[in-house]
Amino acid sequence: MDFRMDEKFLIDCFKEIVEVPSPVGYDVQFKPVLERYAAMFGQTLTYDRRGTPYITLEGEDNSKTVLLGAHCDTLGLMVRHIENNGTLRVRALGGINYSNIEGSTVTVFTRDGRKYTGMMVCNSHSVHVFLDARTLTRNDETMYILLDEPVTSKEDVLALGIRNGDIVHIAPDCEFTEKGFLKSRFIDDKAAVACAFGVLKYLRENGLKPKYRTLLAFPFREELGQGGSYVPPEVEEYIAVDIGLIGPEHAGNEHAVSICCKDKNGPYDYELISRLANYAEKAGVDYNLDVFLNYSTDGNAAMMGGQNLRAAAFGMACWCSHGRERTHIDGIVGTAKLMLAYMLDI
Repeated sequence: MDFRMDEKFLIDCFKEIVEVPSPVGYDVQFKPVLERYAAMFGQTLTYDRRGTPYITLEGEDNSKTVLLGAHCDTLGLMVRHIENNGTLRVRALGGINYSNIEGSTVTVFTRDGRKYTGMMVCNSHSVHVFLDARTLTRNDETMYILLDEPVTSKEDVLALGIRNGDIVHIAPDCEFTEKGFLKSRFIDDKAAVACAFGVLKYLRENGLKPKYRTLLAFPFREELGQGGSYVPPEVEEYIAVDIGLIGPEHAGNEHAVSICCKDKNGPYDYELISRLANYAEKAGVDYNLDVFLNYSTDGNAAMMGGQNLRAAAFGMACWCSHGRERTHIDGIVGTAKLMLAYMLDI
């Protein structure tokens, strides 16, 4: 079956939601956006005590409940110390590669609602000044935020309302080319979130229901390995829709969907992986089975948390994961199609 996805909607949705800050553990700005998109397709969100949002879709057969999860949290930073010269030291939220964020614009959000931009700078920030500018390791101890404010002291920064524990968002620097390539931070995993809404759009416009009762989950703590550690007890299958990887000894490419057979913690459910491959073939989705080394998903977190379910993972393959990533509209559309094929059990 050929699902004709609205490619423009998928990209437009991504472009909007990727600009909304949601570093891991920080959901206050993104939840209203999720609620608005859900309402667009006649759905409402419910929340568990951890703050994870869900959309519940009744199925043709409600004797079984399945879940597809697309995490909303992104990599980010947290202010840990204000230096006497007015610069900010930070800690990573998630698996930041500091070499990939040097020179990036960042935004600091205070607890009283103010926001301030700045730039990520290295201690040895200039080749004209520092002999180790090219070789110094970039990490928590060697990088800091240079605020775009006329501050020269810790007191100046405190007067802005900035405190330890404030959340820092990294600018996504999103670009979609005329050849169909998407370049942006946080394709992991906001491209999957866009796919979830693309699927809802398709179901509504075509008057379709999933085969089984289906939950769409949008966790905010995947980058810490915690997003799927709690799952509603009725869920029998957890599909983590997350990026695939590209590299030596990897099968993935950005025009296809990667189905993960094993990540750093172990294998996913054999029968469910085989079923996903079969769905992909029937739906005409280009896919690859793959094994990932330094990688995990909310599906794995669900299994590690002792949940009584099967788990699997798939998604569009990306270059430069945890940096400024790149994929292609083909991989995004393929991911949405495989989600639909699974939900409709076709």
